[in-house]
Amino acid sequence: MDLKKLRDESGKHADYMMQEITSVIKNCGKRFPGSEGEKKAVEQMAETLKPMCDSVEIEPFSVHPNAFFYWIHIMVTIILAAFVSYFFIPLLTVILIGVGMLLMLLQFVLYLEIVDFLFPKKTSHNLTAIKHPKGEVKRRIFFNGHPDAAHEWTMSYLINGKAFVAHFLISMIGLVYLTGISIFSIVLAKGVTPYIAEGLPLYLGLGCFVFIPFWLAMYRMWNTSVVVDGANDNLTGCYMGIALLKALNDEGIEFENTEIGVLISGSEEAGLRGARAWGKAHAAKGDFKDVETIIFSYDTIRDGEFLYVNKKDLNNTVKADEHASELFFNAAKKLGIKCSYGSVPLGATDSAAFNQNGYAATGITALDHNLPSYYHTRRDSYDNMDHGCLADCFKVTVQALEDFDNGI
Repeated sequence: MDLKKLRDESGKHADYMMQEITSVIKNCGKRFPGSEGEKKAVEQMAETLKPMCDSVEIEPFSVHPNAFFYWIHIMVTIILAAFVSYFFIPLLTVILIGVGMLLMLLQFVLYLEIVDFLFPKKTSHNLTAIKHPKGEVKRRIFFNGHPDAAHEWTMSYLINGKAFVAHFLISMIGLVYLTGISIFSIVLAKGVTPYIAEGLPLYLGLGCFVFIPFWLAMYRMWNTSVVVDGANDNLTGCYMGIALLKALNDEGIEFENTEIGVLISGSEEAGLRGARAWGKAHAAKGDFKDVETIIFSYDTIRDGEFLYVNKKDLNNTVKADEHASELFFNAAKKLGIKCSYGSVPLGATDSAAFNQNGYAATGITALDHNLPSYYHTRRDSYDNMDHGCLADCFKVTVQALEDFDNGI
């Protein structure tokens, strides 16, 4: 099957994506995980997909959306207590730092749901739309994106994304410093505590005051009064698959043995909760395990120079599926479109949660990992998308689908 016409008309399909993204932003309201706006966006996408699919199902799931970032408040409080305890009980400081770092490791680095139960529960939604082939299903491909949007990151908006990262790194350097002088003080005091720091331990402890403002600023790392529009992150990911299905439907193209699906996973900004819920629920029932099934998980298709197939995800802890990764990368190479292998060094895409639950996925991003000015800020709106990047990614997606259908 030749899908050349779809590739040749990629600009038209990019126009469609931009129009639909604008419609969602204007009509559905703010789309924080578990919000009414997120639900309305999923419902609007479902209505769009129904005429072109054989089945469209919205699946609700429970989520504690504030837990993913508010764990930082818990950790900051613990670390500030560690700064204070240094002057009296340095051993307690080391223990508190250990507790704070364990919380960060489990809740952020690994995205586990350690403190979620402490926060209010909401209902979020996933959407699974399927287009059957004419004959027997021999392979299946899902195109995935997440419909929700994040609270604005204060430092990224006021300065830039690099300042956001620098703030975090300086805070961590302060923690390493505090740990080092605490151990030094314990050795110097021969384990005798509590005591009142004096002499060299006191002067070393006063040096910690350089880092305390950075830790206090972590209480305001994000602005709960602003939910960004999330045009690029990640309505572009949602509409990449929807635009493809619409294009196939408009041209009357049907596949003989390849089943095509659009998978919209809610609450990604709450720690991949929707993708994880989808993976657990469907894996438990053995769904989509009958034939080879791969998932292209798109996230922030904005900067063509940084079109990446991410072979590692979730803070570089989860490997993407090799076949899915190569399929997209090689499709781009065939078309002469710049694409590189990369990884997600800080954060994650829904690809990680799908792979963790036994589904073969890879994450596709077109984003500078140094965090551009629109990332998680109010600048991520419908008037700040990149038509050419969307068109190129659409071309590659069509080529990858054609190759997959041909058994490559």
